[in-house]
Amino acid sequence: MEKRAVMHIFRSLCALALGLVTLATMLPAGAQRVSSIPAAEGPLKGRVIAVDAGHGGYDGGARAPCGQWEKVYNLNIAQRLRDYLHSLGAEVVMTREGDYALCDPNPKGRKKRQDMERRADVVILGGAEMLVSIHMNEYRQKSQSGPQVFYRGDCEAGKALAEVIQAQMIEALLPKNKRVAHVGDFYITSLGIPSVLVECGFLSNPAEEALLRTDAYAQQVAEAIGKGIMGWFALEERPVAATRENR
Repeated sequence: MEKRAVMHIFRSLCALALGLVTLATMLPAGAQRVSSIPAAEGPLKGRVIAVDAGHGGYDGGARAPCGQWEKVYNLNIAQRLRDYLHSLGAEVVMTREGDYALCDPNPKGRKKRQDMERRADVVILGGAEMLVSIHMNEYRQKSQSGPQVFYRGDCEAGKALAEVIQAQMIEALLPKNKRVAHVGDFYITSLGIPSVLVECGFLSNPAEEALLRTDAYAQQVAEAIGKGIMGWFALEERPVAATRENR
C-alpha cells in the first residue's frame, strides 16, 4: 500500500477517534452511544442500526391523559427494539438509554437544536447504516388511532423502509385505522442513511394508550418494527438514501 494511502487511512482513524472522544465529553453522565449487549447470530449479523428514543429529560413530548409523558413510552419501546434487533444479530446504536436530553443544561435558548444535533452525531459517529426514531402521536380528536411511519420526501430508501415497517405494524397490531407511510420533515431523518420516524400510536386515544402501557403490546410494537427492518434488508433491490442535509 502506498505511503500516501496509509497516511490517509491513519488520519481518518484519528479523526474518528477524536470525534468520539469529543462527543463523549458533550453527552450527559450515563449517556450510552453503542449498546453493550452482545449481538447474536442471525439475519441482521453485521448490520449497525441506530434506534432513537424521542424526547427525554426536560423534553417530555406529548402527555397522556393518565399523566405519563411520551418520553417514557418511547424509551420503553426503543429498548425492546434494541433487544429484538440484537436477537437478530444486529449491532445497535442508541441515542439515549435513560431519561435525559443530549443538550447542555443551559445552551443559550437552543436546547432542542443542540439535542437533535448531538443525536445526529451519535448516529453518524456510531457508524449506523439505518435509523429508526421512536415516538408517540396525539391529536385533539380522541378517536384518532393507529401507528404511522414517516420518511423524508426525497429519500427513496427511507420511503421503502417506511412502507415495509408500516405494513408489518398493520399486520402485527391489527389497528382499526390502517394508516399508510407518509412524508414528514424531521431533522433526524435527514442524516444520509435510510431513516424513518415511527409514531407507534396515539396517547390521546384512551384505548390505544392503555395498550401502549402494557408489556405485551409494547413488545408487539417493537417486534413489528424489527421485522420491518429485517424485511427492508431482504429486499432484492434497495434504493439509495438521499444525501445528508445541512440544517
